[in-house]
Amino acid sequence: MDRVITKEIRIGDVVIGGGRPIRIQSMTNTKTQDAAATIAQIRRLEEAGCEIIRCAVPDEAAAKALGEIRREISIPLVADIHFDYRLAIAAMEAGADKVRINPGNIGNIERVKAVVDAARERQIPLRVGVNSGSLKKSILKKYGKVTAEGLAESAWDEVRTIEDLGYDQLVVSVKATDVSMNLAAHRLLVEEYGCRYPFHVGITEAGTVLSGAVKSAVGLTMLLTEGIGDTLRVSLSGDPVEEIRTARNILGTLGLRERGPEVISCPTCGRTKVDVIGMASRVEAAVAGLRSNIKIAVMGCLVNGPGEAREADIGIAGGKGEGVLIRRGEVIGKYPEEQLVPALLAEIERMEEEAN
Repeated sequence: MDRVITKEIRIGDVVIGGGRPIRIQSMTNTKTQDAAATIAQIRRLEEAGCEIIRCAVPDEAAAKALGEIRREISIPLVADIHFDYRLAIAAMEAGADKVRINPGNIGNIERVKAVVDAARERQIPLRVGVNSGSLKKSILKKYGKVTAEGLAESAWDEVRTIEDLGYDQLVVSVKATDVSMNLAAHRLLVEEYGCRYPFHVGITEAGTVLSGAVKSAVGLTMLLTEGIGDTLRVSLSGDPVEEIRTARNILGTLGLRERGPEVISCPTCGRTKVDVIGMASRVEAAVAGLRSNIKIAVMGCLVNGPGEAREADIGIAGGKGEGVLIRRGEVIGKYPEEQLVPALLAEIERMEEEAN
């Protein structure tokens, strides 16, 4: 797939655009005013593979807390601002590496200019754009409802507003809940408007961990296979760590980023004589923090299991109350069922030590 080559933009220590690797982003769901809780959650997200984090800034206390939060984390911090332009300025003063605004809900042009001036002074990028739930009334009136054309036009209007104020450190975001509309809006921005600012992509209000992951995987794949996307967020109603795991899986499956450990397991059937579901879940949880691209197989029977496990770097295949441990196609041990997972995890640890 050919990437849409966009302008390089620096967010803290991370540079996006210009064909660089797609970065994974999430958003905290703690109260930003509670700096300790927010820092703890961000550290969990960092461990999971989050590379850019966004925090809501609904009031002055939240803006002030950003200073402490920024000092205690290692990844770029984005302030999420709505309505009050003074909070955007306060967030930048506190150390935010990027600010998300919607110029349409900031107020008059003088207020937008104040934000742009503060960003220019510090060379802090601004993320501008819209989602399907926040289109301006004038756009809704023009098109009669939420449409791809309206989303693209609204986003481009915001880009031009900032450009007219003499600033071009921008990231563009257009998100819809409808995956086809989402793709169409991005196509219009790229093909009709010629947008070459970095795109932050995602499916807004995607849903719960299961349904949201599926919807996001479909929608993001449609965008990414057309080369659109420089940062992404999988928006889920759940623990933000699940957003990171899902994003890593999407990018890894498409071959766009290293995915970390991959657990493959059989769907179970009448031949299964071990607890494949439980074993696979235990293995997946145990290796979640690894960064290597190891492929791990958890198979439930001795009919197809050994052959399928040979396609992995390491794996187990269960029989009646017992199973075998297979490393790169060779059986290296036979264990009772209750010892299979511990033996597998011990061998994975040895492999990690050998690799390092």
